Amino acid sequence: MPRNEPLPRRLTTATRWPVGVTLTSWRYMWRTTPLYRSEEMGKWDEDTPPRLPDSVSHNEIQRVGDGVGPMFHRRYAAIIDGSQLSPDELMERLCEDLDRAAPTEFATFKKVSGDERELRAGDEYVVRMPGPWDGPVRVIERTPTCFRLATLEGHLEAGQILFSARSENDRLVFWIESWASSGDWLSNLLYHHLRMSKEVQFHMWTSFLEGVIKLAGGKRHGGLRIHTRRVDNVPAEGRHELGDPRSIEALRALHDKPLNFDLADRASFTRESGWRIDDYCQPLPSEPPGPPEPDGTWERAKRLMLDYEFADPRIVRAIYAQDAELEGRDMLLEARLWRVIRFRFGVRVGGVVDQSSTQDGREVRLWGWSYRTLQDHLEMGQMDYRLCKWLDNGDVEFRIHVVSRPARTPNPIIRWGFRVLGRREQVRFARRACERMASLLAGEEVSRAAAEVTVRAA
Repeated sequence: MPRNEPLPRRLTTATRWPVGVTLTSWRYMWRTTPLYRSEEMGKWDEDTPPRLPDSVSHNEIQRVGDGVGPMFHRRYAAIIDGSQLSPDELMERLCEDLDRAAPTEFATFKKVSGDERELRAGDEYVVRMPGPWDGPVRVIERTPTCFRLATLEGHLEAGQILFSARSENDRLVFWIESWASSGDWLSNLLYHHLRMSKEVQFHMWTSFLEGVIKLAGGKRHGGLRIHTRRVDNVPAEGRHELGDPRSIEALRALHDKPLNFDLADRASFTRESGWRIDDYCQPLPSEPPGPPEPDGTWERAKRLMLDYEFADPRIVRAIYAQDAELEGRDMLLEARLWRVIRFRFGVRVGGVVDQSSTQDGREVRLWGWSYRTLQDHLEMGQMDYRLCKWLDNGDVEFRIHVVSRPARTPNPIIRWGFRVLGRREQVRFARRACERMASLLAGEEVSRAAAEVTVRAA
């Protein structure tokens, strides 16, 4: 869906931003609106974002788990006295033109999909702001008293925001509730660490509340209320969600697809015959010698492997039926390139390993699984994931073994593009998987250099 206005209009809009930024900064410094602002630590199970509805496309949506850093669950609320409007009537007026409440000298809502005079589920907007801050969003819910937006790829945040109204003791209550993490590391730096974007956002939404009060024809009762709950440990939620009908259809289509290579020929998969063979090894926090400890590194890493949590969702997402057995499970992988280009591939899990063995005279506990490429994948081959604990000293390792080569792709443009970029992205995925596994177990991000990775290329 094209989201850019014609160049002349964008240039005209851009010329307003210096004046708009100056004016809104002046208003921010000298505003006299009473504010009741509080912040506390939250918990994921108490602050989980609402589920994405099945009735709208999930394509391009940035879920909280796709973002970087903590999630902020925010609620901005205004109580309105003296309005003659019902909650339904207020929302109807607002939905006719969101700019009626927006601080338009600083931010405007430009509809790029849908009727200009209505707001319906599936409509799309771009929030135009100073500099390269345009924020694409999609309407994912619309009721008489509320509407909910989800951020799309390219937005500074990953998450959802809800606008809602209700009656309470002969007054109107209007609130904005958001669940969002930063869209990338730079946004996280500006928002969470330097707090620049945080104050800009705070001013924008409190100004929006004041615009709603004016639109309602009433007066503010008391101050505006802003409450924030910060959740630091955010799982990569939503990566396995099957709400998008197209995802369900694509996943089901994998059932009848064969592998795109012959397993019986695995003995001939060598570098000499044109196959790439790569090995990666990531040391993990060690345990005491002996069998894996309950809830120790080995067991925790096993759970992460079982749920494919080690994969960075900004590079590859996995969609599968969570009630499917691991052995034979079909997985729809969605690879992302530069956050713009997407490719979908099918793989099938096989070769589940759960055993103790002896290697080089040392006892080791092994658990892991493999997936193999299906028809229409751009590669052929198998990727093995193994978790190892050496029982003599307690060392734990996460290992990836890859045997692959480009598939026979009919489209020459895709074939050429994959040959240019595919190898780089494959190595990037595996390296990041090692780093992410270590960081998830440590509870913090680690540098890319921390992964002791060996790559043997053809």
